[in-house]
Amino acid sequence: MPGSSTISHHEATVALDHMDAKRLATVLDELAYLLEIPGPNRINDAQLGALCEGRAPDRAELSRWSRALAGELKGRL
Repeated sequence: MPGSSTISHHEATVALDHMDAKRLATVLDELAYLLEIPGPNRINDAQLGALCEGRAPDRAELSRWSRALAGELKGRL
């Protein structure tokens, strides 16, 4: 994965290698799943807080965002 993406604050375009995009879409789908399920395998509140980077944790919003971004990536593959 290192070197397969180009992200800059000065560029409008973000490029990601095809296989990395597929992998990222899978990870985002799995993240959404782990946010949504009940039980011991669910992402806990401390993990959720870390994923929200100091913003108020919102499990449903992060799950929707993850699924939407995964869908967008899959649609471009």
